[in-house]
Amino acid sequence: MLNGKKIILAVSGSIAAYKATYIIRDLIKLGASVKVIMTEASCSFITPLTLSTLSKNPVLIDFTKDDSTGEWNNHVDLGLWADAFLVAPATANTLSKMVTGHADSFLMATYLSAKCPVFVAPAMDLDMYKHGSTKDNLAKISERGNFIISPESGELASGLVGEGRLAEPENIVAYLTAYFKQNQPLLGKKVMITAGPTFEPIDPVRFIGNHSSGKMGFSLAQKAQELGADVTLIAGPVALPTPEAVKRIDITTAKELFTTCKAHYSNQDIIIMAAAVADYTPKTVSTTKIKKNANDWAIALEKTQDVLKWVGENKQEEQFLVGFALETNNEQENAHKKLVKKNLDFIVLNSLQDKGAGFKHNTNKITILRKDNKTIEFELKSKEEVALDILNQIIALNKL
Repeated sequence: MLNGKKIILAVSGSIAAYKATYIIRDLIKLGASVKVIMTEASCSFITPLTLSTLSKNPVLIDFTKDDSTGEWNNHVDLGLWADAFLVAPATANTLSKMVTGHADSFLMATYLSAKCPVFVAPAMDLDMYKHGSTKDNLAKISERGNFIISPESGELASGLVGEGRLAEPENIVAYLTAYFKQNQPLLGKKVMITAGPTFEPIDPVRFIGNHSSGKMGFSLAQKAQELGADVTLIAGPVALPTPEAVKRIDITTAKELFTTCKAHYSNQDIIIMAAAVADYTPKTVSTTKIKKNANDWAIALEKTQDVLKWVGENKQEEQFLVGFALETNNEQENAHKKLVKKNLDFIVLNSLQDKGAGFKHNTNKITILRKDNKTIEFELKSKEEVALDILNQIIALNKL
């Protein structure tokens, strides 16, 4: 759930500041980008160099970057950048300033500029935490829509034992994970995605294939998972890492793709067929390498099973099916025919005439043709952005 999330970690002046190292480590391990803000007081407990090294970003403490040039850190841009603002540890002093809006530090100015969810993890001594003013401040912060990650009980720096200890880093990260999980539009949905080419063997060395890299399908799998889906990715022979928390099934031939899709399609809510499947396969496959002898060489081919058509004919009423069409001429006419013939809910059209679109590129330019005859054209974007556009269309049409 945290993969790709942009998180500000604001560290205030508590002995528990050292736990920021573990929070950063766990967030980055889950795929989040982290930028750290420190108060001047927190620098007495842990060095900015440590947190900068772990987060792989400069630590921000003050408004000024360089006194000699007047270059400054933009708290407004930073606040708008974040998907989550986490204050950990949050001292009694910081809690008080959050209530009054006392913007005497870069941390507080960024907090007041943030448009994202704010999570507050208090840390202080037992008596400070139990004090009426602290309780009032926490209540006011919560009333404003922020989230309190309650401190835990244990031995405190004063020697007392009780509430006030900063929640353990793994519990803080679990809280953020749970938040993003429950707010995902595809939460609880099963999504099957096919990606990459198929290779049809001629002999042990040669095959019939295509130039598909699988990047579009893998981007769809990653983004669907980030939106909460339980994703099954059926991948042809590609050199791509498996997206986080995605179930991957590797196949090689069109026949294997058909068999795998047939075994898994029935319990899926959404099916996205992005694989570039071979239309023909050799009738016979040589068990030994065919030697180069004659000047001409003919291979007898037969049609492969039309996987997309079969799924379209067999899909249940509540299932949502998306297909892809890569065209070189009469693009929209050919794509619309495919949409109807294969009983799709919508089809994603790529044209090889568009610069930066099609096989192997990191970008794509698509047009979506829907079965309600609505056509939506998109600009050239990264395949990650295109994947999100496609999924947002699915979400909108399914009212998720």
